[in-house]
Amino acid sequence: MCRNIKTLFNFEPPATELEIRDAALQFVRKLSGFNVPSQANEAAFERAVEQVAGSARDLIQSLCTNAAPRDREVEAAKARARSAARFGTPAG
Repeated sequence: MCRNIKTLFNFEPPATELEIRDAALQFVRKLSGFNVPSQANEAAFERAVEQVAGSARDLIQSLCTNAAPRDREVEAAKARARSAARFGTPAG
């Protein structure tokens, strides 16, 4: 499940709020073991997602680097090439 969490720092254009929330959601799903929480756990689950997203956002905004920002298209092409080499078919 967590293999879907991607690096969000040092990209051009920067990570969007949706990307940060999606990564937080995947992280909380992994920690909790719930893909979709029960009604009894829904409030705690959503609160955790928001807290993790806030922490991730703070971290990304606080980090600094001298490296040039990575290009999303170039990184996506590399991922497709790795997938094709691993599985023998291009990833969509």
